[in-house]
Amino acid sequence: MVKDRKIYEEEGVETYVKYQEENENVPLKPGPAFYFVKALEQVNARLRELYPNDEELFDIVLMTNNHAQVGVRLINSINHYGLSIERFCMTGGESPIGYLTAYLTNLYLSADSEKVQEAIEAGIASATMFTANKDIPYCDKQLRVAFDGDAVLFSDESEQIVKEHGLDRFFEHEQMNENKPLAQGPLKGFLEDLGKLQKKFYTKDERLDCPIRTYLVTARSAASSGARVLKTLRSWGLEIDEALFLAGAPKGPILVKIRPHIFFDDQMFHIEGAQQLGTIAAHVPYGIGQKYNKSKPKDDTVKK
Repeated sequence: MVKDRKIYEEEGVETYVKYQEENENVPLKPGPAFYFVKALEQVNARLRELYPNDEELFDIVLMTNNHAQVGVRLINSINHYGLSIERFCMTGGESPIGYLTAYLTNLYLSADSEKVQEAIEAGIASATMFTANKDIPYCDKQLRVAFDGDAVLFSDESEQIVKEHGLDRFFEHEQMNENKPLAQGPLKGFLEDLGKLQKKFYTKDERLDCPIRTYLVTARSAASSGARVLKTLRSWGLEIDEALFLAGAPKGPILVKIRPHIFFDDQMFHIEGAQQLGTIAAHVPYGIGQKYNKSKPKDDTVKK
């Protein structure tokens, strides 16, 4: 809705609403979360096949500060693309953040960094989405989610040491605390949710054909600081399908190989590197790293 946003900003809300009503049969173009949502729905379809009476599925809610008059175009667009989104929250110019708790939200995604920051401060797992700079094909049979470690799955405890005392002190700290689990970060709960659904497939002997795959893509080094991360996940009772320790190497080329539907990171330079090579990335504005960067898009991709 980038073009639509410009109309709102330059010509005002009345012109914007009129434009939406006049174009309500013109489908909106897919945004950065589109293929992620399609992949979630593919998982739901597989779960319904295996567990016809089970309600434990991904529940997708469209949250927007658009006015209700715009709802017809949103509904027509969702139906045009064959999406199954039944719940809408249209707040008529007010922030939708206050409704997140009422909807029992496990993950909130937006292209509006201010709303995401508000949600993070309310204790809700959130990330600012950025459109990839080039198109790459996505797997339509398997949901692939890639996570950074520190300040995403885990707290920023270790990252604070890097920023304040340097890498040598960090390596020493991690080896001394190898058997002490890291505190949880904002996305730990979402990984937990994915793990619960994965186990439903494993129970049906579908491990090798599971439609959910998770990845840890971290700048940490394996030998000097990797053990604590893996032991933390073990202490939480969580599995990660693939763990990639890059020892400071760029994440973009690895992500091209993985082709995740979404990649979560707290550092904007990793987000930008992923973007440039075609990965849809989501910035998690959490921890000490936010003193050094903000999730402001370089292009005008903030949505209404």
